[in-house]
Amino acid sequence: MRRETEKAGPSTSLRFAQHDRLWRGTQLFLLLALLVASSLSAQDVTLHVNVKLVNIFVNVTDRNGAIVGGLARDDFAIAEDGRPQQISVFERQSELPLNLTLAIDTSGSVKKDLAEEADAAHRFVHAILRPQDQMSLLQFATEVKELSPFTNKVAQIDRGLNQLHADYATALYDAILLGSEGLGKKDGRRVLVLVSDGGDTAKSTTYQQALESALRHEVMIYSIIDVPIEASAGRDLGGEHALITLAEQTGGKSFYVSAGRLDKVFAQVSDDLRTQYLIGYYPHNQEPGRTFHRIDVTVPRAATQDFNVRHKTGYYGDAPARKD
Repeated sequence: MRRETEKAGPSTSLRFAQHDRLWRGTQLFLLLALLVASSLSAQDVTLHVNVKLVNIFVNVTDRNGAIVGGLARDDFAIAEDGRPQQISVFERQSELPLNLTLAIDTSGSVKKDLAEEADAAHRFVHAILRPQDQMSLLQFATEVKELSPFTNKVAQIDRGLNQLHADYATALYDAILLGSEGLGKKDGRRVLVLVSDGGDTAKSTTYQQALESALRHEVMIYSIIDVPIEASAGRDLGGEHALITLAEQTGGKSFYVSAGRLDKVFAQVSDDLRTQYLIGYYPHNQEPGRTFHRIDVTVPRAATQDFNVRHKTGYYGDAPARKD
């Protein structure tokens, strides 16, 4: 019996050593698992912090078209692709610098109105530019030409307006594409004011390319539609509709203008830009696989028909395709 006990001793010690090694191995595995989990958690936090802030400039009017001011952060609700988002930034009246490109159609179809447009544009420039703002000037006909780079010097824009001259074709979508790319390099609000009858005869840039460029560069388009004649037979109704849609998609606004009314329309553009809400959010719970994210801004406490809430329809979350 004693011999059996002596034989059992080393066997028990061996099993204990095996259990001990197993326990130490388990402890090491658990420690490594905790370290990996901690590392992943830290990565998750970093990814959350680096999510891009989405800024939306919002205009609210009542059923009569009057501007609605005085709304607070809690009055608004935001959804991205139908998923609620939390507002992180809110300003009632944005003091962000205004970067504005004024693009004037000088093609043959609007030649008769060119002098009036130049005079009204002079007054608009003097009224809207603040020291922190910058404006550039484009004319477009057969090709797009920059008459003044971005500046806050009114006299420089005035000199550019004095150089407006007529040509034949209309490179409308080229003007939107190039204007948006120029504005995209600036910080602050980006606004493209178009004065045109809506025709595009150059055909080098498509409507979709122009719209995508504006949305990717976060440019608001204000379309001032110069109606050459009232009768529809002589108008480019498709072009007019394109100008209206471009404004709606980018959060801007469209206006029809006839002889003698351009000053009033420019004043409305100025008022609109001075009464915007700035709302920002960090996207979360995004729907995977989407290139374009749709935004919806509402004022839940009001009936749908009481307020018109105007803003861009969405944004591109991917990098633009490279040009060959």
